[in-house]
Amino acid sequence: MKFRIIALSMLFIFSIQLLTAQRGRINWTADGNAYTKIKEGNIVKVDPKTDAETILIKKEQLTPPGYKTLLPQSYSFSKDNTKLLIFTNTVKVWRLNTRGEYWVLDIASNRITQLGKGRPAQSLMFAKFSPDAKKVAYVSEHNLFVEDVSSNTIKKMTNDGTRKLINGSFDWVYEEEFGCRDGFRWSPDGSKIAFWQVDATKIRDYFMLNTTDSNYSKVIAVEYPKVGEAPSPVKIGVTDISSGVIRWMKIDGDPQQYYIPRMEWSGTNELMLQQLDRKQQESKLMYCNTNDGSTHTFWAENDEAWVDLNSSDIFGEPGGFTFINKGQDFILVSEKDGWRHIYKVSRDGKTETLLTKGNYDIDVIKSIDEANNYIYFTASPANATQLYLYRIRIENKTGIIDKFKKNKEDAELLSAENLVGTHSYTISPNGKFATHTFSNSSTPPVTEWITLPDNKPVSNAKSIAATIKTDNNNDVEYLQITTEDNVTLDAWINKPANFNAAKKYPVVLYVYGEPAANTVQNSYGNHTNFLYNGDIRADGYIQVSIDNRGTPMLKSAKWRKSIYRKIGLINVRDQAMAMKKLLADKSYFDKDRVAVWGWSGGGSSTLNLMFQYPDIFKTGISIAAVGNQLNYDNIYQERYMGLPQENRDDFVKGSPIYYAKNLQGNLLYIHGTGDDNVHYSNAEQLLNELIKYNKQFQFMAYPNRTHSISEGEGTWQHLTTLYTTYLKQHCLPGAK
Repeated sequence: MKFRIIALSMLFIFSIQLLTAQRGRINWTADGNAYTKIKEGNIVKVDPKTDAETILIKKEQLTPPGYKTLLPQSYSFSKDNTKLLIFTNTVKVWRLNTRGEYWVLDIASNRITQLGKGRPAQSLMFAKFSPDAKKVAYVSEHNLFVEDVSSNTIKKMTNDGTRKLINGSFDWVYEEEFGCRDGFRWSPDGSKIAFWQVDATKIRDYFMLNTTDSNYSKVIAVEYPKVGEAPSPVKIGVTDISSGVIRWMKIDGDPQQYYIPRMEWSGTNELMLQQLDRKQQESKLMYCNTNDGSTHTFWAENDEAWVDLNSSDIFGEPGGFTFINKGQDFILVSEKDGWRHIYKVSRDGKTETLLTKGNYDIDVIKSIDEANNYIYFTASPANATQLYLYRIRIENKTGIIDKFKKNKEDAELLSAENLVGTHSYTISPNGKFATHTFSNSSTPPVTEWITLPDNKPVSNAKSIAATIKTDNNNDVEYLQITTEDNVTLDAWINKPANFNAAKKYPVVLYVYGEPAANTVQNSYGNHTNFLYNGDIRADGYIQVSIDNRGTPMLKSAKWRKSIYRKIGLINVRDQAMAMKKLLADKSYFDKDRVAVWGWSGGGSSTLNLMFQYPDIFKTGISIAAVGNQLNYDNIYQERYMGLPQENRDDFVKGSPIYYAKNLQGNLLYIHGTGDDNVHYSNAEQLLNELIKYNKQFQFMAYPNRTHSISEGEGTWQHLTTLYTTYLKQHCLPGAK
């Protein structure tokens, strides 16, 4: 379960989504006027204005003597563009391929050298050049190393790393719930490295069992802090590259009762970090003096539910802090006034300036262009199912050409208002170029290059206006549903082919329903059932999805946080009451053929809907569900539900297992036995409860498959066939 994801599906093939997100990132040149890519084995520079390509690194330069040509998963140039760091031959660590081999190419001499010789194969992680490009730091086997690029001399900076004492990276739960992976930072002058140390030695292991790869079963241990268990203590250390001495920052509080999801250098001898208390209701920003380790808090915010990290990229790191005005101010996103807004905060934290004024949420900051006095961000004040690009001035300076139609403090809409749907942007570091992609329910994604700040297409012939196409294979209606509880919910209905309102059709509700994801975004493909093996519209099904209270819609912090301590209750009731309303209002909905399905958090919602509202939902397909909230990890579940030591009853009564005895309809439950995220024990505990009450159901366990159930030959075909067959058998297709 991820933190602030807007998803088409739950975490269905989550590793694939993550890899796609990685590959989709643009490798901008340092000046931001071009980007680089791999083409035919070469690394080429592309001018976005003309598409002209210049070979920077030839394929031959990426072919070490005695080796095949390297196939980079990623690469980065040194700041002076004299060297290239290549990441290749990678392996997955939980969600992403973050371990592998690193090579350095000296571009002038054509010398290419593998880093970490003598270290275990494919063990290097997060390698980064020092600011002067003379050294590279990396993590291997939970220790931090620095290697001299010219001599390849390796210096071990930490010596105590083990599977559970982790230097320079993170444990399972920090990665899963905070997106933290890369756990060290070079100082601006390259003389020091600041790093996280995660002490998971007190975290109990969850044991998975591999029973298929050999004649004897193998135990797979994962350090996994369940809800109610204290977090792994985290420290911030600063190691001097020359002396090797480590100084630990003196952070107030019990390290087993707080988290540190962000840390960056804010000066030559100063760090800035974010500390969250265990319940994630208080966020503190601190400065750390790296000379003596002293720290002081200079800014804080509190929330009765939780403080949102407001990460710009869930697929990557939580992000650092962007300083402006020569380091005198920084940009911060906060929900402290009830809306997700952008603030300018003075370095000492004493002065705050609200930049995005009004009763609306921003989505994420896309770029801070201080030279042109703009912050670009996405938002959708009028309709939370859509997304557009806006910009706001950082300072209301005089002498700047005013292109705002309203007050200078108002946000300026840049996306075309007539293109209703989802607009996404990737903006160059200098704020001069961007890729702009648009899609909606009937428009496949179409992309153009634009220039900024004038917001014009680079090429009219290749603009969205010139290349946009419509897909008429969907009949999607966006609507709002007001339930009997006087709650208004966004939803979509995708009608079947050859729809006839005089007939009755089976209904398939796709649900997620928890704070990690929403399902009603107006983007292409969001209305397609990815598990249905065939043409679901041609087979006569109505598809529906609804976003309940508590989903991460841009509808105020109150909307998002109304679910606090109520997962499994208000979200499930919203879904059920919305379906009840649709069944009453839409004569073509067949109330006797209503199915629901979902994955992970959506699987949990499916179970709760089947058990709590059996009069509405007749068939359910639940995949990788949390059957008992007390089984899930502490960061996610405590953030949204509190501590079970204080309000255990909320966890119990929000869990599907509590209501399993009420099952009346047809239930297919699916889980992977190798799921390191939502553990297989959820399935077996739920099965025992159903068996206890003689509730009949169908169950499919996928041996050694993870949360995505994507591993193994034939798995996906089998899963889609199973899903489709069950749906057709128990929720008969076609109009009546």
